[in-house]
Amino acid sequence: MSPLGTAIQQEQLGRTGRGRLAHAVPEIARTIGNTPLLRLPKLGSELPRAVSVYAKAEFLNPGGSVKDRPAWAMIEDAIKSGSLDPSKTLLDATSGNTGIAYAMLCGQLGIRVRLAMPSNASEPRKRILRAYGAEVILTDPLEGTDGARRLVTEMVAANPELYYYADQYNNDANCRAHFETTGAEILQQTGGRVSHFVAALGTTGTFTGVARRLKLSNPETRTLAVQPDSALHAIEGLKHIASADVPGIFDPTLVDDFVEVSTEESEEMTTRLAREEGLFVGISSGANVAAALKVACELDEGIVVTVLCDSGARYLE
Repeated sequence: MSPLGTAIQQEQLGRTGRGRLAHAVPEIARTIGNTPLLRLPKLGSELPRAVSVYAKAEFLNPGGSVKDRPAWAMIEDAIKSGSLDPSKTLLDATSGNTGIAYAMLCGQLGIRVRLAMPSNASEPRKRILRAYGAEVILTDPLEGTDGARRLVTEMVAANPELYYYADQYNNDANCRAHFETTGAEILQQTGGRVSHFVAALGTTGTFTGVARRLKLSNPETRTLAVQPDSALHAIEGLKHIASADVPGIFDPTLVDDFVEVSTEESEEMTTRLAREEGLFVGISSGANVAAALKVACELDEGIVVTVLCDSGARYLE
């Protein structure tokens, strides 16, 4: 069973003011996590022999992305606390992947999902969300997910009784999911020998949670945050921290250094991942791998780990 499926057993999930939410853990939630850690032999062929680059294949989660982990953790927490039941609509801002995970999981629980997302999000993401039954509200593309968050905040303020606001950018369950599962899996899969962790910043949950877990195991582990090289970029889901609203869960003390990547570098690496490594993933994965190789090229020895965030099928227009 996946680590994320163990906390709630096949008993009732808890009481709410409107009665009892009597559902087992969604069966699909039991398949979240325990993704493989893949070495990238062709992309890393020119590195020193004592240096290896590995990528966590998060696109193999059932919802197709790394966001399945925090989505289930946030839903689970809300149900246990009584904040979420079928009388409420789960509401959040998303660039797509967390929203897809919410919709996939909440459909089995009989919970409605309403999401605000920038209108320039990829069409496949919008179609997947609607296929799962989520209501999608499109927001100004120039404002990105920050604009979607502002709209959601206004909606909750106007009708607080209607919604459970998951607030993935400020919800501790987001980074805790990665601390408890993703980070622990990386340690197990590398035998504790990971020397560098490289991950992009979006909600910052993956970076914060994994970095915190790795440094707890070994404070000497280097944890590097990836961001676009300018505010004007086309790497969907990533934040340029200097020009964006900084998520409340972000812990800057965990950042040993920033690695910047351009949209062009990320797109080129995404193509190379498909053609050279057989990994059909999205552009944020390309950004992560491009950054990880930059880090690896500066080393004489080490194990560099990064994340393949989602499937490339989400970007086919």
